[in-house]
Amino acid sequence: MEKIMQNLDIDRTIAAWSSISKTVFVPCTEEEYEHLVELLDSLIDRIGENKSHPLASMMDVIGVLIENYEAEHIPELEEVA
Repeated sequence: MEKIMQNLDIDRTIAAWSSISKTVFVPCTEEEYEHLVELLDSLIDRIGENKSHPLASMMDVIGVLIENYEAEHIPELEEVA
C-alpha cells in the first residue's frame, strides 16, 4: 500500500513540476539569476512574513537558489576598516 502511495505522490510531483520547471530552476546565467530575483521580489510582496502561505516554502527554495548562485558567481565586497 505504501509503495502505491509513493507512486501516486511521484506522479503528482511530475505533473506539478512540469508546469513550474520553467519558473523555478537552478540559475546558470546572470539572466536566469535576475529572473529568480524578480520572482522572489514578487513573492515577498505577495507573501510577506506569512510562513503559513501556500507559497512560503517556494519562496524559501528560490532564496536558497539565489544565495547559491551569488556565493558561486558574485565576489564578496571587501570590508573597509
